[in-house]
Amino acid sequence: MNLIKPRKWWYIISLIIITPGIISLILFGLKPSIDFTGGTLIEIEGTKDRAKIEALAKNNHFENLVVAETDGGYSLRSKPITEESHKKFKEGLVSVSGAKEVRVETVGPSVSREITNRAFISIALASFLIVVYLAYAFRKVPKPAKSLEFGITAVIALLHDTLVLLGVFSLLGHFFGIEVDPLFITAVLTVIGFSVHDTIIIYDRIRENLIKGEPGTFEWVVNKSIIERLPRTFSTSALVWIMLLVLYIFGGETIKFFVLALVIGIFSGTYSSIFNASPLLVTWQNFKQKRSHR
Repeated sequence: MNLIKPRKWWYIISLIIITPGIISLILFGLKPSIDFTGGTLIEIEGTKDRAKIEALAKNNHFENLVVAETDGGYSLRSKPITEESHKKFKEGLVSVSGAKEVRVETVGPSVSREITNRAFISIALASFLIVVYLAYAFRKVPKPAKSLEFGITAVIALLHDTLVLLGVFSLLGHFFGIEVDPLFITAVLTVIGFSVHDTIIIYDRIRENLIKGEPGTFEWVVNKSIIERLPRTFSTSALVWIMLLVLYIFGGETIKFFVLALVIGIFSGTYSSIFNASPLLVTWQNFKQKRSHR
């Protein structure tokens, strides 16, 4: 079984998967929660009288009000409101039959900016440290490969996984109103860690086979290494998917989309570790050889 030979097809499949998400990110972006935008979020249950809820909110100075229907009532989002406005709004709910406030959350603009900045810094720092770690860990890898190539190709695979996850949630945000919050950033970092772990397992076997002086071309060694690690990769991923499926079904609404992000990201991470990261090493080596023969 040669998984490296049709590598151009694996690249095309990856491109097909990430293209809709990239287009969505360019056109629509992500739908951020108030943790990133700042504002007040109030959830109401027990009523479907939208007109009264909107009128009550506007009478109490809810600016840039956005009302969305939920399973049990409505969610109201606006610019940050004062304690006095919230108190009057809550008192006014008595006039709306069956209505009750079940959640209120306010985040100031400065806090939301700090959360956003930290999210981007965390992802960028994680990617940089991965390159540095792999470059150091694989410093003794035999020729023709170089340690830095392992780090860079691993990060390219991570970029693929991150784009898949961001693209899917951009589409979900635009068409279904699903928001991204700090838990989503946690999911992205978790996916990065899982994907790197998966990739390193295969890379480590490539290094071992190169050190042992396995006969054959670099492509043959990489393919052999992938096949040797397939059982471990699939068994690990399958166990994680089973646990995440249980969490998705029984974990409750608050973590449902966090778990969904993990499912998507880990599936993408398993694919990229096998069909992107390692084949990219072969593509890189072939490119180097062509340049050296010119």
